[in-house]
Formats: sequence, C-alpha cells, structure tokens
Amino acid sequence: MPQVTHINAAQLFELKQQNPDSQLVDIRDAESYAAGHTLDAQRLHNENIAQFIAEADLDAPLVVICYHGISSVSAGQYLIEQGFEEVYSLEGGYQAWAQLLSS
Repeated sequence: MPQVTHINAAQLFELKQQNPDSQLVDIRDAESYAAGHTLDAQRLHNENIAQFIAEADLDAPLVVICYHGISSVSAGQYLIEQGFEEVYSLEGGYQAWAQLLSS
C-alpha cells in the first residue's frame, strides 16, 4: 500500500506547476481556512469528505495541508485507504507555506 510522502512548500509550488491537476485539501478549521489557504486548496472536513472522495480523481496527486504538517499525515493515510494513489503531506503545514510567500 502506498504511504504518504512529505513535501516542503517549494516542492508543492513545483508540483502544482508541473501537474496543474494536482488536488489540494486543507483540513484546518473553517476560520483558519478563511483567513488564508494554499493556492486552490479545498477545505476538507467531516461533512464533505464523502462527496470529495466520490468526485475526486483518485489517480491525480493529492496534497493534504494542516496547521503544522502533523495531522495531514494521518489524514493522508486515510485518503490512501480510500483509494488515492499519490498522497503528499505538506511539511510545516500552512505555516510553512505562508513563510515561503512572505520571504
């Protein structure tokens, strides 16, 4: 079974450039997501996860983003169990992405 792969913020930027069909999901709370999120990340939560899985491209790369890159690993593993083939966790989470943009 595939495992979650860790990528940093610069690698995420490259992944989106090289593969525009890459899917990004943000598992942070609604308030944090509304305050800022990565690229075209969709907020993923308990109420919409079943619909997301049903509509998503299971073969396209999927990046899971959380606050600091910890919760995204277990969420990514769950998504692998649901059939996603190529799943990434953003190291450092949204915080690392925001730091990349501010530098």
